[in-house]
Amino acid sequence: MSDADSSDPDGDSPAERKMRFLFQLRSRGVTDARVLAAMEAIDRGLFVRGQFADRAYEDTPLPIPCGQTISQPSVVGLMSQALEVGPRDTVLEVGTGSGYQAAVLSGLARRVYTVDRHRRLVVEAEAIFQTLGLHNIIAQVADGSRGLPDLAPFDRILVTAAAEDPPGPLLAQLKIGGIMVVPVGQSDAVQTLIRVTRSQAGFDYDELRQVRFVPLVEGLGQT
Repeated sequence: MSDADSSDPDGDSPAERKMRFLFQLRSRGVTDARVLAAMEAIDRGLFVRGQFADRAYEDTPLPIPCGQTISQPSVVGLMSQALEVGPRDTVLEVGTGSGYQAAVLSGLARRVYTVDRHRRLVVEAEAIFQTLGLHNIIAQVADGSRGLPDLAPFDRILVTAAAEDPPGPLLAQLKIGGIMVVPVGQSDAVQTLIRVTRSQAGFDYDELRQVRFVPLVEGLGQT
């Protein structure tokens, strides 16, 4: 986290705030050393602006433009952990949002493709990626429900919006041996985070935990 930003609502120094942030992650089940290191390297405060900026280091989802949210840090960590990203992997993220999840993935993967239906979110996230020097992230405005078929297959796919079922086009873009993590559910109130592993024989599904995400919407946004 940025040493230049020494302001904190609790009066903590950046180092103390970082220690509290990492302890919070560990206490909620984020134990993978590579994931913790990647999250330590990315300042969530850069991705939260306006009236919610002083809550950037709380373990809570927060509103961002275009009616979207930035996921709570522990969920970002748990999803990244479940994805089991290797340093040579290429990852597709569906739902750029603030860009925070993609920034964390950039510290784990060889390359991250991230797509969002809202141009404003992609433009703002790209600006942060450039500021941080995260040159292994490629952000695009696209219908995430369709993935990026021209660049498939992917080693890993992470979906940060809830679908009624794992989307068929995304399953088809997963490599043999690949993993996709996606929230599924037919209502805002009841969603389950699913890990899908593709094998030669088909797809294996594991339920991970209950979550709450915005819905996966087809088409492009108006902003």
